[in-house]
Amino acid sequence: MGETTIAIAKAYPQVDFIAVEVHAPGVGSLLNAIERERLGNLRVVRHDAVEVLEQMVTDATLLAIHLFFPDPWPKKRHHKRRLVQPPLASLMARKLMPGGTLHAATDWADYAEQMAAVFGAEPLLEQATSGFAARPVTKFASRGQRLGHPIRDLYFRRRTAPAAR
Repeated sequence: MGETTIAIAKAYPQVDFIAVEVHAPGVGSLLNAIERERLGNLRVVRHDAVEVLEQMVTDATLLAIHLFFPDPWPKKRHHKRRLVQPPLASLMARKLMPGGTLHAATDWADYAEQMAAVFGAEPLLEQATSGFAARPVTKFASRGQRLGHPIRDLYFRRRTAPAAR
């Protein structure tokens, strides 16, 4: 519903942000918050994030990508529907500028393991200890904690030089 995006955009008024969301109520909530908070550094695209990255974002231009609590598709037979797969990791890595950060978070342990493996296998990415901005507490994080799911934050950085082979 945009609360995380609003918090980060407010914390960094000198940085421009693009929020990508397909969920209409989430877009509406975010647009209302942008107006209420008078934020001039945040734009919203209501479209599929993969298509936005593929068609609207030039390679090596993003300072950071935040992927917080993507749908976990918890049933094993649905894992192929999970957003984080090798082609997306490659796409995200290409869109980050050298030194840019990728910060992903989930409250599903097996999805955290999958994301760590997928992003870790991407040659343009290296593991990092932090991201661009701290992740504000979201409703998904709060719900996960209530259910006893530990929150896992994963940080990766776009390499400034090709990975050694």
